[in-house]
Amino acid sequence: RFRNKMAAPSVFRSYCRAMGQLLCVRHIRLYSSFHLLKAKYTLELRKPVWKDRLQHRLFRTTVISHGQIVQFKLSDIGEGITEVTVKEWYVKEGDIVSQFDSICEVQSDKASVTITSRYDGVIKKLHYNLDDIAYVGKPLVDIETDVLKDVASEEDVVETPAVSHEEQTHQEIKGHKTLATPAVRRLAMENNIKLSEVVGTGKDNRILKEDILNYLAKQTGAILPLSTKPKMISSLPKTDPVSDKLEGKTPKVPTPDSIPIGISGKDKTEALSGFHKAMVKTMTIALKIPHFGYCDEVDLTQLIKLREELKSVAEARGVKLSFMPFFIKAASLGLLHYPILNASVDENCQNITYKASHNIGVAMDTGQGLVVPNVKNVQIRTVFEIASELNRLQNLGSTNQLGTNDLTGGTFTLSNIGTIGGTYAKPVILPPEVAIGALGKVQVLPRFNSAGDVFKAQIMNVSWSADHRIIDGATMARFSNLWKSYLENPASMLLDLK
Repeated sequence: RFRNKMAAPSVFRSYCRAMGQLLCVRHIRLYSSFHLLKAKYTLELRKPVWKDRLQHRLFRTTVISHGQIVQFKLSDIGEGITEVTVKEWYVKEGDIVSQFDSICEVQSDKASVTITSRYDGVIKKLHYNLDDIAYVGKPLVDIETDVLKDVASEEDVVETPAVSHEEQTHQEIKGHKTLATPAVRRLAMENNIKLSEVVGTGKDNRILKEDILNYLAKQTGAILPLSTKPKMISSLPKTDPVSDKLEGKTPKVPTPDSIPIGISGKDKTEALSGFHKAMVKTMTIALKIPHFGYCDEVDLTQLIKLREELKSVAEARGVKLSFMPFFIKAASLGLLHYPILNASVDENCQNITYKASHNIGVAMDTGQGLVVPNVKNVQIRTVFEIASELNRLQNLGSTNQLGTNDLTGGTFTLSNIGTIGGTYAKPVILPPEVAIGALGKVQVLPRFNSAGDVFKAQIMNVSWSADHRIIDGATMARFSNLWKSYLENPASMLLDLK
C-alpha cells in the first residue's frame, strides 16, 4: 500500500509533464516560421510544466505586439541633390509617429526641407546626429510598424533604391502617369482633390505632400503651414525699415544681428555647408558672366501716396502691402516689352531661351544666409496677389521653411538691399538669369519741378546688372526708364494691367 501511495503522485507528475510537452510542441508547430523560438522551446521541454505554460503565454504576447521594422530612407528631393545636413530632429527613439508627422528638418545647398513619416509606428533608431551629412537613398530612421499593406518585404526595404516601386504608385490619367505615394493619394482623396489637377514638383513630376497643400491653399485662399512642429525663432526683423522711414517714424538705432564672438586665442576652421556652400557654387559661375551696370534714381512720391490709400484695404483682407509688390509688377510690365531680360542662355552661349513666365525672385536675408525665393507667374497676378504671395514667402523664409519649388525656377531678380541700408550697389547676376536689380533706401531729398521750384521728393536709387553677352546698354536703359515711369506715375500701370 505504501508503495502504491508513493507511485500515484509520480504517475501524476509524469502525466502532467507529458501533457505540457504536447502543448508546447503543438504551439511550436503553429508558429513554425519562428525557427529560433522553436529551437528554444525544443531545448526547454524538460522544464516543469507550469514554467512551460508561463513561457507559452509570454511567447504569444510577443508575437502579437511586435511589428516589422522598416528602414525609412531619405528619398530624392530633386534638383540633383545627393546629400543634406540634418539640422533638427523632431522625434527621438521610442516616439510614436503617424503618417505626415514631421521626422526631421534637413538642409541642402538650395533649401530647408521637412521630412515627414510615411508610416504609423514607433521610432526604433535614428541613423544620424545633428549636423551630420545624410545621403539620398540611405536609411534615415528605423520605424517599427504593424501596418504591412504599404510596406515591402524586409529584404526589399533594405535593398531597393530610395524611391521604391511602392512609393511611386502609378495612376493612368488621360494617357500619362501620375506619381504619388499612397499617403499623398490618401490626403488628396480626403480633400476631394483630383491628382490630375495638381502639378507635381518632385522628381519625374511626382506629386508631393507640399503640392497638395499648395493646391488647397490656392483653392481656399489660406496659407497652410508646412509643419505642425514648433518653428524656429525668426531671425528677420518684424518691422519694415523703409515703411517706417516713409511714415515719419523715428528710425531705430541699428543693432548687431549676432552676439560678437569672444577672442579665444585659437583660430577656428569649419566646413562650408547649406546656403553658404550654395553661394560658393553660384557665385563662382556668376563671375564668369561679363556684367555691366546701369544706375538711376526714382521719385516715389506718388507711389507712397497710393500705397497709403491702399494699405488699410489690404490689411482688411489680411495682407500686408509693402512697396515691393509694386516694384515687382512694374518689372513684369517692363519685361513684356523687353523679353530678352527675362531669358537665359545655354552654357556655350549659343542659344537664347525666352521665358514665358515671369518668375521674379526677391532676395531675403535669413538666419541661414541669403536666399532668393521667387513669385511665380507675376505677369498674370494682380498687385494684391503678389503681396499675398510675398507674405507667404517671407513667413516661410523667417522660419527656414522655404521649399525647393519656392527657390527654383526664377527668371529675373530684385534685391531690396535698401531695407538694411545703402543707396547704390553692384548686384551679381543669379545664373541662369541674365539681369538683376538692386533697390536702395528711400531718402527725402530736394529736387526741382518743371517750374524750377524746389520741392521735397522721396528718392530711391536703383542699380541694374545685366549679362553683356546678350544685353546691350541701350536695352537696359530703356527697360529702366519704362520701369521708372510706372513707379513715378502709378496710375499709368492701369493701362497695361491684364
